[in-house]
Amino acid sequence: MPSMFILGLGYTARWLAERLRGAGWAVAGTSRDGRGGTIAFNEAERVSGALATSTHVLSSAPPDETGDPVLARYGEVLQGRWLGYLSSTGVYGDAGGAWVDESAPIGGGRRRARAEADAAWLALGARVFRLPGIYGPGRSPLDRVAAGTAHRVDVPGQVFSRVHVDDIASGVIAGLKAPAGAYNLADDLPASQNDVVAYAAQLLAIAAPPVVALDMLSPAARGFYAENRRIANGKAKRVLGWAPRYPDYRAGLRALSAMTSPTSVSSPPATASAVQR
Repeated sequence: MPSMFILGLGYTARWLAERLRGAGWAVAGTSRDGRGGTIAFNEAERVSGALATSTHVLSSAPPDETGDPVLARYGEVLQGRWLGYLSSTGVYGDAGGAWVDESAPIGGGRRRARAEADAAWLALGARVFRLPGIYGPGRSPLDRVAAGTAHRVDVPGQVFSRVHVDDIASGVIAGLKAPAGAYNLADDLPASQNDVVAYAAQLLAIAAPPVVALDMLSPAARGFYAENRRIANGKAKRVLGWAPRYPDYRAGLRALSAMTSPTSVSSPPATASAVQR
């Protein structure tokens, strides 16, 4: 039986775990505190033992101020098996709205620690999945609009890419038999945040939130709007044979809206309170 050990069972990784279990895989993983049937990340003996017996290993743990925590603590026992890493398209930095593929340089943006971790996993022979904005059940513009926390921002020309969590899971599964390397998993239609929020409000039959000035946002939010890029997914389609089930935000939000009310849509059972992908 193939087995996947996931370091950092957060929102996206839990979704993948459910898909793999449904296909007959044995799946285990870590969280910060070991709740929900996981192993605490700092239980070195148990984690090392699980890594040694797993056929596949995926990390969704983000870097911290000291670097990549998985490589620092468990890097010596990762060799000799399939390796995957959930990275971010933030490694590309600002592209002025241009299309960006996996050949673009990384490390010039505000996510240098992530870019360093991305490069380190590639050097180990991992499949590195670079992800844009992630949405899905319980975590989408529908939920933010319904909760009154969404906003539109006066930044003309700013666009970004996104991907439904189920499409990430299918992309990683497609990568199980693919060569090592970087793969962008994004939908086909980069769009402005304002358009996405307005469409979510339309689906909920409520007024779209007002447009606010950029300087009204937090420094972290302003940093997000300072980067402008369109993520190309052609390599994942060509090499992995992958295609997004939800090729644009309209398809993804319509599917979520049809499930139930956005504040009560179900997602895979929570196994950790960590913030991993």
